[in-house]
Amino acid sequence: MIRILGTIFAGLVGLAFGSFLNVCLSRWPAGESIVKPRSHCRGCDRTLAWWENVPLLSWLALRGRCRSCGASIGWRYLLVELGVGFLWAFIFWQTANHYAGVEVVSFSPLGLTEKVVAVCGTMLLAWLLVGLAALDAEHLWLPNFLIYPGIVLGLAYSIASLGLLWPFDGDPGSLRIFAGRLGFVLLDRLIAVLVAAGLILLIRWTYWLIRRREGIGLGDAKLTAMLAVWLGLPGAMLAFAIGVVLGAAVGIAMLLVPRLRHSDDTPALTKLPLGTFLCIGGIISSLWGRPILAAYLRWSGLS
Repeated sequence: MIRILGTIFAGLVGLAFGSFLNVCLSRWPAGESIVKPRSHCRGCDRTLAWWENVPLLSWLALRGRCRSCGASIGWRYLLVELGVGFLWAFIFWQTANHYAGVEVVSFSPLGLTEKVVAVCGTMLLAWLLVGLAALDAEHLWLPNFLIYPGIVLGLAYSIASLGLLWPFDGDPGSLRIFAGRLGFVLLDRLIAVLVAAGLILLIRWTYWLIRRREGIGLGDAKLTAMLAVWLGLPGAMLAFAIGVVLGAAVGIAMLLVPRLRHSDDTPALTKLPLGTFLCIGGIISSLWGRPILAAYLRWSGLS
């Protein structure tokens, strides 16, 4: 029962944070403050009533249009709220299932803190990736003010998830163990960043040599570096592979259905937003990366 109630609560909180993310996604590209003015229609500038700001329900009640001017409220609003809400609920459910039968409630500060770090860290990554995916799909934009803090937070998560923030017991030996483990984590993430981002830069440079024009933006390399910090090299490479496959599938669909390339509703699809596909791959890798990689190793005979 606690697991079910916790999952419902996580989903509702996710809807609220998804609604806030929609505000950010609407205002960041225009250089507007996310604090003020109050939420308003971007067509007629009317301040929205409280009931028009209820996540998910307001969009459905208004049928995706402003009740004053009839301006369209894009599908992005609905998809972002649903995406964050579903992901947060699933992350809590999955984490609770992982610990079910082991120790549902732990009075150990270390054990409890590690569980909180695992849930909150994965939720934060999902929130970041949903936001970056939407920005790249709509504006072909992966802002540094999201990616750079994301890298710092990912490094903090990588350290905290291994219990490295609470290792001291007064023994000088503990300090040496802490320093060694911390050094290993930092070196591991540094190698992951160099390899993952370097792969994107290599593809970018090769494309420029062949076509003499930019094919992959630097933002995609920075995004891959962020994924490497959060997920490690195997997880980042899995996210990259999934992103490339998804991008190729969309590209083939655009070739087979020419009208997709000229749709006024999807201007970003005239150029494929690789960052969006990388974000989707990152979400999949963060949730199911280990079983996918384990299945691949078994299939390839490497395990």
